[in-house]
Amino acid sequence: MSFGELGGGLRPLDGGWSGETFLAEAGDERSVVRVYADPRHHPQAAEIHEALHRLVRGLVPAPEVLEVRRADPAMGTPALLVTAFVDGVRGDLLLPDLDEADQGRLGRRLGELAATLAGMPFLTAGTFADRDLRVEPFALDLTEWVESHAERLAWAPDDLEGLREVAADAQYLLDAVVRVSLVHSDLNPKNLIVDPETLRVRAVLDWEFAHAGSPYTDLGNLLRFDRGEAYVSGVLEGYVAVRGGSTADALDLARSADLVALVELAARRTENPVAARAHDLLLAIARSGDVHTVPES
Repeated sequence: MSFGELGGGLRPLDGGWSGETFLAEAGDERSVVRVYADPRHHPQAAEIHEALHRLVRGLVPAPEVLEVRRADPAMGTPALLVTAFVDGVRGDLLLPDLDEADQGRLGRRLGELAATLAGMPFLTAGTFADRDLRVEPFALDLTEWVESHAERLAWAPDDLEGLREVAADAQYLLDAVVRVSLVHSDLNPKNLIVDPETLRVRAVLDWEFAHAGSPYTDLGNLLRFDRGEAYVSGVLEGYVAVRGGSTADALDLARSADLVALVELAARRTENPVAARAHDLLLAIARSGDVHTVPES
């Protein structure tokens, strides 16, 4: 089924970029249409995402790509990506209703998923430039990252100094990790379609922020806001079962790697509830000097 055959049977889906992801229904067939209309998208975003689906297929559950189309500026039509619709429940909707045993089971599967991505190597950290997944290198130092966001954070001097100290300690830990891997960069339950009976992940969605980077970034994302003991233990056990090492070291590195995203989110805390929540978490970390701190409820 091509995009031209979809007709008017498009219904907006929650999540992702607002107004750009749709459920298409034609007869008994369902698919997901992602439209890249926002000018902030990379010019080859649809092709890059199609290449990422091909890269991970068979290793990570990604929806089958049915069609990819380049933008046509002359016609005024945006790029699009059509993927198969995958039945299941979003992980963020499923996780709160699970008992502790099932939270641990699901956590372990998500940890294994993060570890699989962390085992897909790249030579250099950076963003993807084209459909061949050529990497445009970037160097990221957490202390410099904090300074580049300091003005937008607009924190009191003591809080900012606390964040600088936390960032320096985290960077020291991360400097010991020399490997670079594929990073989904938004790997959390809301972007995972899960079979509610078996708790197996059926699809990983929204590869918008994928890049080559730290093998602990996705682990940190999985553990950012979901802090239930059974879930966290399951995620860490699943990760080290695949990648090796200790759960304590993996947690330290995951929380350290996640500071990159927390700083960026906190600097735009007024934009959405997730950014506001990240800001509160980062501020609690800065004031305590401990990456494992959670805000008081």
